Amino acid sequence: MIDLYTWTTPNGRKVSILLEELGVKYNVHPININEGDQKTPEFLKIGPNNKIPVIVDTDTGVSIMETGAIMIYLAEKNGKFLPTDPLKKIEVIEWLMWQMGGLGPMLGQAHHFLRFNPGKAPYAEERFAAEVKRLYGVLDTRLEGRDFICDEYSIADMACWPWISRYEWQGIDLADYPNVRSWYQRLLAREAVQKGYQVPKNMGEIPAG
Repeated sequence: MIDLYTWTTPNGRKVSILLEELGVKYNVHPININEGDQKTPEFLKIGPNNKIPVIVDTDTGVSIMETGAIMIYLAEKNGKFLPTDPLKKIEVIEWLMWQMGGLGPMLGQAHHFLRFNPGKAPYAEERFAAEVKRLYGVLDTRLEGRDFICDEYSIADMACWPWISRYEWQGIDLADYPNVRSWYQRLLAREAVQKGYQVPKNMGEIPAG
């Protein structure tokens, strides 16, 4: 059994989507980051970086923070969504790391400046808006002629999709990135993606792309 400590953010949804795709049993523990739940002593015992999500595998007692590590752990434990062939495996990890090091952090900064603090820092708004467009372009080029980011549906797709689902927050029109849009809608049609998006609580209609 997996205990999932999470909230309604792209990083949280990455893991809940994977758990739904794996079909494994898991318990959800909402960590309301708006109320500071992530800073409590109880949470810091399993998530010392005071960030969600965190999982605890009750089969082994291990707790894991950082979504990349969580996703690799769950995929390897269950033998799904991460290839065993070394070259194919490293390709999936390569794009997972691209999301961890680029797509997520840069889109997160865009949310901060473009959505929540518009007009306060014109240079930052210009910088992060441009970087968001560059990253969307990288993903659009990668998806040319592909159904998924790598040869098969993988944790790389699940890691990127929740960040793209906030395209409106980033000032992005998916029509400008047709390959990303097709991929986004392809994943949105999956029942597990729809269920994982609504963890730990229903947030209403998912952006349709």
